[in-house]
Amino acid sequence: MSQALPMTSTSPKTARPGSDTAASSWATLYILGALGALFSFVLIPVQLIVFSTTPEPTTALGWFTLFQDNKLQGLLSFEILFAINSAFSVATALALYVALRHVSPSWMAIFLAFSLVGAVCIVIARPAIDMLYLSDQYAAATDDAQRALFLAAGETLVALRHGMAFHVSYNLANIGLLIAPLVMLRTNIFNKVTAYAGILSGVIAFGLYVPDIGIYISVISVLFYAVWLILIALKLWQLGRAS
Repeated sequence: MSQALPMTSTSPKTARPGSDTAASSWATLYILGALGALFSFVLIPVQLIVFSTTPEPTTALGWFTLFQDNKLQGLLSFEILFAINSAFSVATALALYVALRHVSPSWMAIFLAFSLVGAVCIVIARPAIDMLYLSDQYAAATDDAQRALFLAAGETLVALRHGMAFHVSYNLANIGLLIAPLVMLRTNIFNKVTAYAGILSGVIAFGLYVPDIGIYISVISVLFYAVWLILIALKLWQLGRAS
């Protein structure tokens, strides 16, 4: 009798998604969440290549010139993939919420809310299509007054790219990388390596705000973030297939 008790326990440490009869209804979400994490993982080397091969303009005129020389390069440099990735990240956040909601409903609800707000903010902070439109309008302008108007609008988008929306998204994502992994440590659904990779990524990423060397510290966090992404992608895929 004592041997049977652990098998029927519903404590967070042993509870697993898929233990109820409705688990199969979440299979699609787990698969989409895994694909979303995988897309985010692939995005990392792609953006590193873009950053290392194309100097980032600092003015609207520089961006307009880049867009006119190569529209695809301009879109990639303005990080349109991050805006696209926001949709995939929502699927991943939802899948993690479903997988871990029984362990800590409150904290996972907060994690999900932060993830959704962050996804919206990164779309606002990366208006690549808007910059492409302004670039085309600037190129088609027939007088200096029109060009000055489009340049002013372009400078606004450049400022927006580094403004409040970006920092809100960045910090909410980092806080989420602390919440979800800490919840993971209370269950056997995800292994501890996954949890610690997320925690390290979230903590180190705040180094962006260290004067002078912040950008280099944040790059280190990306390494742990890549590990986190690939591990949760594998686990969510496994949960989806099992369901």
